[in-house]
Amino acid sequence: MAADPRDQDWALPERVRPRPGDFGFDLDQALSSVVSLTAQIPEDAFTAGMLGTERMGNGVLIREDGIVLTIGYLVTEAEEVTLGTAEGRSVAGHVLGYDQATGFGLLQALEPLDIPAVRVGSSKGLRAGEDVVMAAGGGRGRAMRSRLQLRQEFAGYWEYLLDEALFTAPAHPLWSGAALLGPTGDLVGIGSLSLEQAGEDGQAVPLNMSVPAELLPPIFEDLLRGRPTGPPRPWLGILAQEIGTAVVAVGTAPGGPSSRAEIRQGDIILAINDEPVSDLPGFYRRLWALGTPGVDVPLTLQRGSDVFDVEVRSADRAQLLRKRRYH
Repeated sequence: MAADPRDQDWALPERVRPRPGDFGFDLDQALSSVVSLTAQIPEDAFTAGMLGTERMGNGVLIREDGIVLTIGYLVTEAEEVTLGTAEGRSVAGHVLGYDQATGFGLLQALEPLDIPAVRVGSSKGLRAGEDVVMAAGGGRGRAMRSRLQLRQEFAGYWEYLLDEALFTAPAHPLWSGAALLGPTGDLVGIGSLSLEQAGEDGQAVPLNMSVPAELLPPIFEDLLRGRPTGPPRPWLGILAQEIGTAVVAVGTAPGGPSSRAEIRQGDIILAINDEPVSDLPGFYRRLWALGTPGVDVPLTLQRGSDVFDVEVRSADRAQLLRKRRYH
């Protein structure tokens, strides 16, 4: 059964927790920078149906003045955010920004958290097989000694692509917004997903996917000031998966461009702008290369035995989200 972050007594088994002597940094100080996070989202928010109206996860204090980094889907369209320290303090937070490209979200704690900040580092020096710590809010009892399994490209079904993502095991049950700490105690990633990979024996191996921390500095100042972090990308609102060498629609975002164009579950995307499609990364890169939101996107689809063309007017996903309230 999945762990419930609201259960303050819940803790990981002792055998999987990191021990101070295993790492060359102050483990407890680094872990104390990780906070629990609860976000309340209005029922009429665009993302409420897919992501829920109460979202729970973690964040990491990265600056002494109360700047907290998390994974953005936890706080997208949030009306209220509460941060909790390992010592039991609760502090309100304000959403500063969310970056669609990386998936990062940035918050401002509205009162002092009275905990140390962790330094934002880089995952570039990490090697496969190297030990790391995946930490949720709650101190050593919610920290797990893990290991970097691989770094590779990751494409998400919600029109999301990372050129390189970090995959670690064993998988932490409270991965959302968790801190991935490297061998020197720097923040090297933010937990995003729990996935499975086939092991050598054919059995499914749970993994955590984290967004590399080095993607933050280039966009940090824009996120901090609530500005766009780059030009908006054309968005179709199509939920797609790779099945073999085919890209298949598994759904559409309600009210999104693909929904209005009557793209259906099971439609196979054969081509975009007359260029063949065989994987999600290629599909997304060709889509984003067409221009800015509002550009017409020509798709060739297969539905059953029928092959046909459809033109979808793309949109700016950010324009559908509720605007942030300012305190």
